[in-house]
Amino acid sequence: MKTITGLLTVSLLLSGCAVKSYPDSPPLSNVQQTQLDCQGAQKLTAEQQQVQQQIDKKGEFDGLTVVGVLLDFGVGNGIAKARAQSQADKREKQLQALTQAKCTQPG
Repeated sequence: MKTITGLLTVSLLLSGCAVKSYPDSPPLSNVQQTQLDCQGAQKLTAEQQQVQQQIDKKGEFDGLTVVGVLLDFGVGNGIAKARAQSQADKREKQLQALTQAKCTQPG
């Protein structure tokens, strides 16, 4: 009985660690939008594409996926990935619009 209680306790303690950690993609600030030039906007766009790749790679099936499924049916990992992907998509659209605006302005 003590073994079962101990395993349950360990499982509960690990449940907080079972959610995968995805990179953040904060929206562009007003300062970034006004201060960045074409090259800066292109650089941030390339970096954001790398963040997208990190999200996709982190979302692949692995040990944390199994633990997440066992503890909360994978809901926590699904929510974390969806949130990260949504933020990344918004930032990428902002960066694409900024790049288009900054790189097409006459010199």
